[in-house]
Amino acid sequence: MSLVRRAGAVLSCVLAMSSLSACVAFDRNAHADALARAAHMQRETVQTSGFALTAYSRITRRDAPIHVYIEGDGFAWVSRNEPSLDPTPRNATGLALAAADASPNVTYLARPCQYTPMRDNPRCDVRYWTGARFAPEVLVAMNEAVDAIAARAPGAGVHLIGYSGGGAIAVLLAARRRDVLSLRTVAGNLDSEYVNRLHGVSPMPASLKAIDAAAELGALPQMHFASDADRVVPVAVARRFVDAVGTRCARLRVVEGIAHDGD
Repeated sequence: MSLVRRAGAVLSCVLAMSSLSACVAFDRNAHADALARAAHMQRETVQTSGFALTAYSRITRRDAPIHVYIEGDGFAWVSRNEPSLDPTPRNATGLALAAADASPNVTYLARPCQYTPMRDNPRCDVRYWTGARFAPEVLVAMNEAVDAIAARAPGAGVHLIGYSGGGAIAVLLAARRRDVLSLRTVAGNLDSEYVNRLHGVSPMPASLKAIDAAAELGALPQMHFASDADRVVPVAVARRFVDAVGTRCARLRVVEGIAHDGD
């Protein structure tokens, strides 16, 4: 092969790899759009005082409650010690749960800095998907977003459903709102301090802890799903939370053989 042809081949390879790399973030968005489109959910941006949050919604009745699904922590870490530069989920598990819900009113809320371009979120910083992911200012933004969503069915109330770290957000929102009809979590990180100890990682002093709000939710109907095969948030986490709630209103349901980000 001549030097020119070889250089051309190398250049073509580099360009192809660059194009592939550039598509990674777009693919995550395209995957989410496809999930939502199949469920007739429309993408939107909800502006709050702290963050611009990405949502997908299908609201068809103003007299029916809204099922609000809250995403997990997303692609927060590249490795145990290296945080990601973009926490947008690869699998959008929370959105997949929302898309499977046939209720007339369904909304999915991404967490701060997920899906929304960083240029539209000047407050975004790596700490908001690592140590400060459950910080008070995050809860303020998520609560404002739920306010905006709930206003589309005035007085009908909301059901909160959270996946993984979104379960912690759902709990903390339920403790501060008066329009929550029920609470459900799926593989929810309901005791972050305990989970961090299990994995030998640093505590999160900048974050609120869902289990601290458990006692306030004794009268709220709630179901917490956990899997015996989950090595990230094991069943013991949900069991500790249900015990902390301390009433018959809180139930634990254990499923078998599903990994943390499984089906």
